[in-house]
Amino acid sequence: MLTARSMDWAVDTRTDLWVFPRGLERNGAAGDASVRWTSKHGSVVASAYGVATTDGINEAGLVANVLWLAESSYPPVDDRPAMSVAAWAQFVLDSFASVEEAVSHLSPEPFVVGTAQVPDQDRLTTLHLSLSDSSGDCAIFEYLDGRLVVHHGREHQVMTNSPPFDQQLAVAAYWNEIGGTVMLPGTNRAADRFVRASFYVNVIPQVEDRATATAAVFSVIRNASVPLGISTPDQPNIASTLWRTVADHKDLRYYFDSAVSPSVLWVELGELDLSAGAPVKRLDLEAVHERGAGGDLSASFEPARPFSFAPIPD
Repeated sequence: MLTARSMDWAVDTRTDLWVFPRGLERNGAAGDASVRWTSKHGSVVASAYGVATTDGINEAGLVANVLWLAESSYPPVDDRPAMSVAAWAQFVLDSFASVEEAVSHLSPEPFVVGTAQVPDQDRLTTLHLSLSDSSGDCAIFEYLDGRLVVHHGREHQVMTNSPPFDQQLAVAAYWNEIGGTVMLPGTNRAADRFVRASFYVNVIPQVEDRATATAAVFSVIRNASVPLGISTPDQPNIASTLWRTVADHKDLRYYFDSAVSPSVLWVELGELDLSAGAPVKRLDLEAVHERGAGGDLSASFEPARPFSFAPIPD
């Protein structure tokens, strides 16, 4: 079981990789109303702007990915605890071992998820969340019109940007009638990338060999990527792919593939100290890219202070 994602964005997100052990005291960056928790599971994550977790895998094999969804509309703050959307994925990785466990906890909406400012931009963050685990279970979480919508099931293998997921399913149903061997949409639009990824992920061979399976999954996410340097100002959902990840749920290996580096690097969670009291560590990806490093960089992380999540504005 493997999960791949691409980060498509118009500017450098200043991404680094982080090792977070169990036992970290967290809060949802919402002031006195914040959700507060202690991490039950250690994780390796990719950050954005040093203020948000955008992607990662925990030691139980649960993977979380957040992507931009322009149609997102978060509920108003009420008497429930609150959490910044910048902390959403990290809360899941810290707290749950499986998709089923996460869906059971999150579906009743025990807290409010609120948006936060995009660093260096005059707009608020609008994200949706996908989860997958070592059993093949998947779930997608979207806030639409202030209400949490959850799509849960093994069949929900692909998520892209706009439109919302139920509309993506309708687009996919149309193209399924045509058949991917006849014709596939080839533009950089999110809906077209959704169709291509949905087709290819179901026709690549299902194999036990880890190297072959990983290469196949990489080939699908690269097919759904946007060439470096391309952006469409009047369509902000179309931007260059800056990096890709592939997470191996069972071997607990996390691959990172930068668009500006010739080498894929990876992290072996089994080689990390994720015990309570172990230090938080960071891998400076800019320095890694400058020296063209690749391969297993599990031993290359350095102790660091954990970043603070972007807060919900007053």
